[in-house]
Amino acid sequence: MYGLLLPFMQEHNILLGRDAFFDLLRNNGLLVRKRKRRKPITTFSNHPFKKYPNLIKDFEPTAPNQLWVSDITYIHLKNDFAYLSLITDAYSRKIVGFCLHHNLSAKGTIKALQMALKSIPSRTKLDNRLVHHSDRGLQYGCNDYVEILNDNHINISMTQTGDPLENAIAERVNGILKDELLEEVHDDYETALNNTAIAISTYNHLRPHSSIEMLTPFAAHQLNRPLKRTWKNYYKRKEDVMG
Repeated sequence: MYGLLLPFMQEHNILLGRDAFFDLLRNNGLLVRKRKRRKPITTFSNHPFKKYPNLIKDFEPTAPNQLWVSDITYIHLKNDFAYLSLITDAYSRKIVGFCLHHNLSAKGTIKALQMALKSIPSRTKLDNRLVHHSDRGLQYGCNDYVEILNDNHINISMTQTGDPLENAIAERVNGILKDELLEEVHDDYETALNNTAIAISTYNHLRPHSSIEMLTPFAAHQLNRPLKRTWKNYYKRKEDVMG
């Protein structure tokens, strides 16, 4: 918000730094409040399927469709939960695939993956240049999900511990959606589904990020060059890691 308002403040000679801006919002009750509610467990890693190594430590993508990060979060319904599977391009921060599902079965993650695959330009050949990173949850390790990744020549990477930094971008995107755009309790699944689609469109097309030169994810996804990041980089260049 500060970045969006900065040109207006400069035009009107309003001298207000970032910290003072947040103090102004806080003093007027305009900051998003985090509410403590009960929450479900979304990751079940005690399963018989293969656990893959972490391929993205010190890996910084330099273009779209080099690294996708995946995660599942929950959305509050009035009397239940719905489960949101997200796939985010780590370079642009664009959500390229999502599915809000009634339960934690792999159907939701598979639908999100299928949407993400459709987002790739038809002329693009992956040829093992794309890494899919996730936690070790059952939904990502099951045969149906892994088969789709293998069929599309996508490298599989998974976290090795429960440390959020091992999937930092996915965790960050989850936080933005839930704290800024989907914080309320939704009346029912259909309402949550509609609100989720609106929130993700807003996130992709309207919300700039300081980690991608204050561009929106949609705008950043059109580029093909290293982006200046003002926050800590958790991933380094792919060529430094892959060969």
